[in-house]
Amino acid sequence: MFAVHLVSFFFTKLKEDPTKKVDRFLHAMRLHDDQLSDISARFQAEMKKGLSEESNAAASVRMLPTHVRSTPDGSEKGQFLALDLGGSKFKVLQVKVREGMGIRKGGVEMDEKIYSIPKELRNGRGTELFDHVAESLKDFLLEKNISLEKKHPLAFTFSFPCEQSALNQGSLISWSKNYRARGLKGKDVVQVLRESIDRTGGMDIEVLAMVNDTVATMMTCGFDDQNCEVGLIIGTGTNACYMEELRHVDLVEGDEGRMCVNTEWGGFGDDGALSDYITEFDRDVDAASNNPGKQIFEKMISGMYLGELVRLVVLKMAKVGKLFDGRVSDALRIKGKISTAHVAAMEEYKTGLTNTRNILEELDLTPSEDDCIAVQHISTIVSFRSSNLVAAGLAAILTQIKKNRNQRDLRITVGVDGTVYKTHPQYPKRLHKVVRRLLPECHVRFVLSESGSSKGAALVTAVAQRLASRRHQVDETLSSFRLSQEQLKLVKARMRAGLEAGLKTKGHSAIKMLPSFVYHTPDGTEHGKYLALDLGGTNFRAMLVNFRKGLQQNTRLYHKIYTIPLEIMQGTGEELFDHLAQCVSDFLDYMGMKNARLPAGFTFSFPCEQTAIDTGTLVSWTKGFKATDCEGHDVVNMLREAIKRRNDFELDIAAVVNDTVGTMMSCAYEDPQCEIGMIAGTGTNVCYMEEVKNIEKTEQKKEKTDEDKGTPDEEQDKADAEMLKMCINTEWGGLGDDGSLDDIITPYDTEVDQNSVNPGKQRFEKLTSGMYLGEVVRHVLLDLTRGSLLFRGHVTEALKTRDIFQTKYLSQIESDRLALLQIRSILQQLGLEGNCDDSIIVKEVCGAVSRRAAQLCGAGMAAVVDKIRENRGLDHLDITVGVDGALYKLHPHFSGILKETAKVMAPQCNVTFLPSEEGSGKGAALITAVVRKMQEM
Repeated sequence: MFAVHLVSFFFTKLKEDPTKKVDRFLHAMRLHDDQLSDISARFQAEMKKGLSEESNAAASVRMLPTHVRSTPDGSEKGQFLALDLGGSKFKVLQVKVREGMGIRKGGVEMDEKIYSIPKELRNGRGTELFDHVAESLKDFLLEKNISLEKKHPLAFTFSFPCEQSALNQGSLISWSKNYRARGLKGKDVVQVLRESIDRTGGMDIEVLAMVNDTVATMMTCGFDDQNCEVGLIIGTGTNACYMEELRHVDLVEGDEGRMCVNTEWGGFGDDGALSDYITEFDRDVDAASNNPGKQIFEKMISGMYLGELVRLVVLKMAKVGKLFDGRVSDALRIKGKISTAHVAAMEEYKTGLTNTRNILEELDLTPSEDDCIAVQHISTIVSFRSSNLVAAGLAAILTQIKKNRNQRDLRITVGVDGTVYKTHPQYPKRLHKVVRRLLPECHVRFVLSESGSSKGAALVTAVAQRLASRRHQVDETLSSFRLSQEQLKLVKARMRAGLEAGLKTKGHSAIKMLPSFVYHTPDGTEHGKYLALDLGGTNFRAMLVNFRKGLQQNTRLYHKIYTIPLEIMQGTGEELFDHLAQCVSDFLDYMGMKNARLPAGFTFSFPCEQTAIDTGTLVSWTKGFKATDCEGHDVVNMLREAIKRRNDFELDIAAVVNDTVGTMMSCAYEDPQCEIGMIAGTGTNVCYMEEVKNIEKTEQKKEKTDEDKGTPDEEQDKADAEMLKMCINTEWGGLGDDGSLDDIITPYDTEVDQNSVNPGKQRFEKLTSGMYLGEVVRHVLLDLTRGSLLFRGHVTEALKTRDIFQTKYLSQIESDRLALLQIRSILQQLGLEGNCDDSIIVKEVCGAVSRRAAQLCGAGMAAVVDKIRENRGLDHLDITVGVDGALYKLHPHFSGILKETAKVMAPQCNVTFLPSEEGSGKGAALITAVVRKMQEM
């Protein structure tokens, strides 16, 4: 007896483990992570080919644009009809999307009816198939008492590969799922549906959107989870879609925003990319299919083929004697006898082995316990390979999204539908685990679509309606910033009238036209060392400029920048100018020139009235300065007095100039044709060389001469005769203070003006300068948000904070190199949480405000150059404008729009814009050099 037990023991030990036997037989189907990463990389390469216009036709992964540009934001509403065509039956539905219900501001209610599609229609003429669909639609309307007279928007779920040229247009590429209806390939199926609806008659239907079931799944799940930007179907067929950056989708014009791309990933491998992973069983399945050589990836993973793969493996193992003692039943030889539902049943946790035995016995087999274990393990390997391959493809898509957004960590939701995913007991868990293992840095959530693709199609239509409505309202808001040619001509005419009026002694002009007493631009012969002092904001700059005669390119310049503390800016005038004198003293020490009495030019960028080149009475402080006892006083004299109080150096202040004049002089040293200076930065202004005979408002001031020289009267008269021009500081920012711009001023401009430190003043500057453009944008964004057109209607404290939206953000946001994700990052820094669509609108608002600013400056410049041309009696004028300012230099489009507008508005003038390299400081030194040269003549 003991011997019998011993033999039995050894027999059991020698008996082969049935799962290991299967593992060896199907080793090619057991994929490890390195192989999955390799497959994922190959899939990414195919995605890249599919997105490129040049290689799309040859790509096995088609990457079809869907023209779905946004996922739901929860605000969608309306009533829609929906058709869902994708199998042996189709559905007609009424879908109500309304506010006030559900989780996120809205809920969805659906009423549906299922209609069959006879096989003869699936394989007959395409028009007959669609006539049946249209007749079923009418039947549904009648049965549900839905008005036939009322116009109904319709969403069409069409689950076959289509090439879409618009949201409501799609040409059928090929049939699948046992459909072979004739005469539809290459045709717009939406138009075919419309024609069938018309033939049926009695309905007013507008087909607004056609979507694939994968896209509809993403939209359905996206309604409840706004992180959902991937759709996945794992059922009878398989597919995936995702939201791609539009700049990567070559087949669609435009590069702003995102678009859902239908990958049609079932074709992956059709070009041989998976040949080293395909097994003999895959080849057998493919050879026996309706489309050999096509949809290779789908045949490895989808529900239509998993059962057949298991059958072929079981058959082969039985034939070689590894199952059922080599016995093969006739039923096992029949295609389709093992279904994917059987595969799922065999893998049930508790009843799997029992289910396996029952299934095998139904195939006229007599399985042993080991046979049942082995067949169950075959099912596990086949379905596990499916989930692994899906994970590899999904990892490729998530990697693309992560790369697009330049994020280390990606938080995203995948909406999933399909019978394999829903009914297979182990499939979801396996898939989730492998995806997270392949992409540990991604936080991926999987959401099951409960309502199917019909709800998604209706939501696509609802989103399309929402976007169209929002587009209309945003366009209407921004239309007030879009200036016509007629409006720009009026601005030019009003600027010209203001220039003329400002030169006269009688009457009032909003444009001050202040004489600068600069009569000459440099001629290149200036030489010597000059000190330039530049006060224009929170910094004070001291410069030493050494002009070498005839060597403009070799001008030597040394400078040092000093900060003006807030307590000095807002203290007493004596303290401010003592601080400036201290800075000059330090600079002279630094340069080792404390004992040299240098001629100096003083750039003082605040409104001043001048009666001579070296006098300037401060009209009012700006830019945060509030130093007392300065307004109404000569700033040159105040600086001289501060230098005297120090008594440690001497300075000959020969000229005080505005920064605009300094800019003109700096550029004129490089280009003799430069007779206009322009600042387009925090503030805006223009100066230009005007004919002295036209300046009525002040008597011509003779340039001072050295009294010790005793210049004879006749020489002075000769000098006076040469003084034919004088630089006029226009202070053009005041245009419109008299109401002359009221017809182009928007309510947003009025808000900015009323909240400024000088309401009613500098109206042109408030439309065009960096100090105000950001604030104009903020008021527009605030209005759009209050109208629920931005940021989901959520008005944050940040958005209500004055001056939080600085003009530098316009330059950054409007950069052509900046992706929408980076724009979102800028908005987040400002406390504004927006999505991709919000970023597009914010960029449009910035563009509208900055474009108007540039156009207005261009129209104003056209008035200036035309005046100069007419002053000189010329048919054509060639002239250069010296420009400085951050708006001109840093904004990506401002300078180009300014130049183009000036060209169109002043066609008889050839205007060259020359950016100032050294700014107004060097210009002040040049003015001093010019003054000294003229005094020596």
